[in-house]
Amino acid sequence: MIAVLGAAMMFLCLPAVLAVAGVDNVRDTPRSRAAVEAHTPELSEALAEKGLRLGAPVYLRLTKEPAVLTAYVANEEGVYEPFRSWPVCSVSGKLGPKLAEGDLQAPEGFYSVAPGQMNPASSYHLAFNIGYPNAFDRDHERTGSYLMVHGSCVSVGCYAMTDKGIEEIWTLMQAAMDHGQSAVPVHIFPFPMTAANLQRHADDENAPFWRSLAPAWEAFDTTAHVPDVRVIDGEYEVQPVA
Repeated sequence: MIAVLGAAMMFLCLPAVLAVAGVDNVRDTPRSRAAVEAHTPELSEALAEKGLRLGAPVYLRLTKEPAVLTAYVANEEGVYEPFRSWPVCSVSGKLGPKLAEGDLQAPEGFYSVAPGQMNPASSYHLAFNIGYPNAFDRDHERTGSYLMVHGSCVSVGCYAMTDKGIEEIWTLMQAAMDHGQSAVPVHIFPFPMTAANLQRHADDENAPFWRSLAPAWEAFDTTAHVPDVRVIDGEYEVQPVA
């Protein structure tokens, strides 16, 4: 009975994706257009107060504990500055990566969102597919599909941001894509990757995986540039800054 329930719950996120490969522009609907029109003035003003502009490249960093998504926006020099954070309204599972279809875990790792992964007609208001499984996940035979960041406050393997939260995030992402950003990096961590946090979780079965995420966290905090993370021989590697 539990297995059947888990399988059924897994599909709650299914309607949230209509990803289209090879799409260069973000598709829109009356819902998404209304969201963009509603939030563009406030976001433009808030960005300008920080010396930033709507349409500049965006980087999203998310932690499960605390459950927060932060948007960073590039300034005129290409340095990413923190713009706004939103609490994650709901995330299923526990600390640790997603391993298999139906395990109800939300992913951890390094992902990117291209225009074709943006869904303006989601059953959960607005949504984007994070691109799980990525190359690392596939190398480790991790399975799963339709893993989203979306509106509402219901999550089964996804990250639910509330309708207002996803509208603001969507507006930032669409503006960046409309101005030429080919994909928005989305980096998901279990917690801030400090030495103290890693030590606190040193005995967890996921500790080796979490240590592999730490260099990317540290690289961004040190340089304020989004690190180039690649999968080499089945492991994440942060490439040196050119």
